[in-house]
Amino acid sequence: MSSSSSSSTSTSPELPLKPVPGNYGLPFFGAIRDRLAYFYREGRDKFFENRIQKYQSTVFKTNMPPGPFVASNPRVICVLDAISFAVLFDTSKVEKRDVLVGTFLPSLSFTGGHRICAYLDPSEPKHTALKSLILSTLAARHNKFIPLFQIGLSELFDELETEISSKKEAYFNTLSDSMSFNYICRLFSDDRNPVETKIGSKGPKLADKWLLFLLSPLGSVGLPNPLYYLEDFLLHTFTYPFFLAKSDYKKLYDFFYNFGGSLLDEAENKFGIDRDEACHNLVFLAGFSGYGGMKILFPGLIKWVGSAGKNLHKKLADEIRTVVKAEGGVTFSALNKMALTKSVVYEYLRIDPPVPFQYGKAKTDLVVQSHDAAYEIKKGEMIFGYQTFATKDGRVFKKPEEFLGDRFVGEGEKLLKYVYWSNGRETEDVTAENKQCAGKELVVLWCRVLLVELFLRYDTFEVEAGTVAFAPSVTFKSLTKASNP
Repeated sequence: MSSSSSSSTSTSPELPLKPVPGNYGLPFFGAIRDRLAYFYREGRDKFFENRIQKYQSTVFKTNMPPGPFVASNPRVICVLDAISFAVLFDTSKVEKRDVLVGTFLPSLSFTGGHRICAYLDPSEPKHTALKSLILSTLAARHNKFIPLFQIGLSELFDELETEISSKKEAYFNTLSDSMSFNYICRLFSDDRNPVETKIGSKGPKLADKWLLFLLSPLGSVGLPNPLYYLEDFLLHTFTYPFFLAKSDYKKLYDFFYNFGGSLLDEAENKFGIDRDEACHNLVFLAGFSGYGGMKILFPGLIKWVGSAGKNLHKKLADEIRTVVKAEGGVTFSALNKMALTKSVVYEYLRIDPPVPFQYGKAKTDLVVQSHDAAYEIKKGEMIFGYQTFATKDGRVFKKPEEFLGDRFVGEGEKLLKYVYWSNGRETEDVTAENKQCAGKELVVLWCRVLLVELFLRYDTFEVEAGTVAFAPSVTFKSLTKASNP
């Protein structure tokens, strides 16, 4: 994909060509300085805000965590507005090889010794075969998406009601994680419930432990000064060995190897992919992209819709109940007729994208344009985008810091091309040859169905929200059952 509005190899006449501002500081020490500022002394958003103000530019140089000794080269060029950010989607200009989590590649032991599809650039031979397998898998399970999710949501809401009744509140994340893990396992296996296997009820904990050690250099628990020096040393200066999660990962692998036969057969027979490699890709698809994504996706959606208040809740309930009644159920056709519900989901994905970081390495010398200037980037330099800033660009969105549920209704749909959560524009299609999220349509569907089932059952709800590890933390304080279902 190439977009002349986002980046180009020649500048527009009205945009001055400027050197990229900023600096990396002294080798080693500059990266440590920026890491401490990012995690502790300034915090993530302030880290970027302060540098935008300092350099008067949304494109600038800095170091990104984790830095020494995990990443050999922490230097990046940030692109933090809606225009410059889009260069990261153009795989003719940026290489996406081994940049999924940033400036370092986790040990391949965590993925069975394989560079799974998410680590590959589209130019690599295996990428098309592996992503085609993923897209084929999703297509074959299309009819299961909604009914299987409805079963899980019904059980989730029952558990929320029980906890609120007995404890006056219910912690959403744990219940959502359990529902999400079981759903994902059933969806990507031959409909086998993991609870009925050797995994039992421990599935989320197995996946969480694997994800924790895989991603630990990017995390923080936010200890205060001076304790944050200890945390920084323990989390950000070395990677944890795979053997700490080996037995947990083996259980996940065995589940899909034993109960994902139809998918693994297709991988071997149709796409020529080794069965073991296909299974490790399946574990990553289900455990990292699926379950790991849902851990952030669903609490975030509940947090933002909950904070929007009763007025939005009433409008959603009215739309959802009217359409479901007219359509005779929750169907793909019904969901597509819910304009406000669709807009609310897109607004959530705009204001708080579940995967906020994107990386890509310049394949050639190129020029990237922001709103106000053009900047030269040299071949081999790492480009980093913090999507949360790009999709809250005040030059594109009115009141960008506010959650406006109807932002994408009617004429507002034209702004969907600036919704980037899927590693691509919302208006563009996923293909086996690009790096846009293979589950783009499924993620949007999950969010819509969650809202539909929620407001078919309840008029309104109240939550308290915080943050835990990589995800929003949500506690339900009340659920008001539907007065006119």
